[in-house]
Amino acid sequence: MQEKLTSSTDDSVSTEGKKRICPECSSTDLMRDYDLAEIVCEHCGHVIDEKIADTRPEWRAFDDEQKTKRTRVGAPITFTIHDKGLSTTIDWNDRKSIGGKLSTTQRMELYHLRKWQRRVRVSDSTERNLAIALSELGKFSSALNLPKNIVETASVIYRRSLKKKFIRGRSIHCVTAAVIYLSCRQCGIPRTLDEIAAISNLNKKDIARSYRLIVRALESYVPPSTSRNYAARFSNILAISSKAEVMAIKILEVAKKLKLTSGRSPTGIAAAATYLSTVLANERKTQREIADVANVTEVTIRNRYKELLEKLMIEVDI
Repeated sequence: MQEKLTSSTDDSVSTEGKKRICPECSSTDLMRDYDLAEIVCEHCGHVIDEKIADTRPEWRAFDDEQKTKRTRVGAPITFTIHDKGLSTTIDWNDRKSIGGKLSTTQRMELYHLRKWQRRVRVSDSTERNLAIALSELGKFSSALNLPKNIVETASVIYRRSLKKKFIRGRSIHCVTAAVIYLSCRQCGIPRTLDEIAAISNLNKKDIARSYRLIVRALESYVPPSTSRNYAARFSNILAISSKAEVMAIKILEVAKKLKLTSGRSPTGIAAAATYLSTVLANERKTQREIADVANVTEVTIRNRYKELLEKLMIEVDI
């Protein structure tokens, strides 16, 4: 096994911090040969170093799951924990490492060690605030069925907000809900303020106020919500066929070219396109069913539905 050296590897940099070169021809094209445990110059073949250590793992992994199970260096760094997962924890298993139970005195000592270890992990008010907020982010993401990248993004946004100290004195619950909504917008996950407000039991206006504050303070770019993502989500919830889902997305693409989506709520136009696609595909869903899923009124669906029929010149057999 051979590998070409780069300046980022330890063996290619000398103790003075300069890039290692061949002493014979002054070439920087070096190669690490793992089979012979040597560093060889590719230009003249001079052996620069011998008996180098092989830092590669002795196991092989063919997917991420195997890589995670077989690695022995601990969990990766994550922003969803206030200490980024770098601290240690004391196991609750009151048994000796060589086997056998602990005595009563030893169990009491271990209990006090666990208690003080938890207190040391959260040393000041800032870390306590961060620990509570990240715990709330985890609860919101579980309730909304959000992927891990949303939680990681939200954690980074909250850390930046806490570092700038402009959320001091504000409700942690409102700020975490606003951060979740901002991360969903940035990652293209269709979630509305109404859904987040319903999950968090907070006022929608308070979440929106915190959201605007964070966007202005961090100068974050927030892409506009796309009705296409909402249409795909509504189709999955309503369990309609892939044919109707593709038809709804095509209707929205044509409507966007005709600028029918400008000034319209993405959830309302997506709900109307979904309803129209079910009618065209002969998989009729009632307007009430789609309105409940999209969290809009039936009047909104009817108005957007009539506009799509008129502007796209679609004829529907009643």
